[in-house]
Formats: sequence, structure tokens, C-alpha cells
Amino acid sequence: MASAVLLTPHEALAKKVAAEVALQLNGLKRKAIASRALTDYGAIIVTRNIHEATSIANRFAPEHLELMVRKPKEKLAEIKHAGAIFLGHNTPETLGDYMAGPNHILPTGGTARFSSPLGVYDFVKRSSVLFFTKESLQKYGRRAARFADMEGFEAHGKSVTIRMRPKKP
Repeated sequence: MASAVLLTPHEALAKKVAAEVALQLNGLKRKAIASRALTDYGAIIVTRNIHEATSIANRFAPEHLELMVRKPKEKLAEIKHAGAIFLGHNTPETLGDYMAGPNHILPTGGTARFSSPLGVYDFVKRSSVLFFTKESLQKYGRRAARFADMEGFEAHGKSVTIRMRPKKP
């Protein structure tokens, strides 16, 4: 189920890559597997411009994304969803997978839209810490209580509104 997708605004490049892929497949030991993956899950998409290409890449949210453009660092800011990003022609995915990458546990199947590569935070227990002043509770409390009520958590809502009542002497 591996996929390979080329996004480019250059039709001539798309044709050259398609021809080169056909040549490269012939020399592979696992030609049948690679051919099936390309047939079932591969694509070459000619976009209107590079911005459309990065937009599609973000929707696809790939496990690996190679930015093979003249100034990849300038395009990096446009990428919001990718597991691992490889900048430029001299940074093939293989280097990240086996030599330079922090790990090879990456979000697959488009899950890079909401998930990250495995990292140190996955092994560290963290806690959220909140602090509201009396004024902050008055400002946000009623809204929070309404959300609680909408979700059917009446007691949660009351835990806010009771605290908002004036203190009895």
C-alpha cells in the first residue's frame, strides 16, 4: 500500500519522471511489488503552480515529503502536514530513514494532519496546569458552564456557576 505521488506545475518534468520511473522499475528485484504500488497508489499530478502543489501535499499529509525545488527552505513554511520533510535534491528520504532522521516511526495514511512523528514527548509524562483568577472565572465561567450543559454534564456546569456566586459572610 505504499504510495508515491509527484506534484509539479511542470508538465515536461512530469513526463520525464514517468519515463524514468518506467526505466527504474525494470531494474528492481521487487519490480512486481513496486509496480503494483505505483499502479494502485501512485500518481503524477500536474498543478497550476507550486502553491497548488503544496496545498495538495498538505491535504494528502504524507508520511514522507521531499521538497525538490530550487529554494526548499522558502517553501517549508507552506508545509503544515507531513511526517518527515526532506529539503532539496540532495536530501533523499533514504538518508532520513537510515542515517540522519531522528526515527522512522512516522504518521501514515494521511494522519500527519493530526499526528506527529514519534518523539521524546511520547515517553515523557506531562500534565496540563491551569490557573484562573477570580476575575478570569467571572469572565469565562458562564461560557464554560454553557458548554458543559450542552454536552449534558450538568454537574460540571454547576461546579463553575456555584463558584461564581458571591461569597456569603
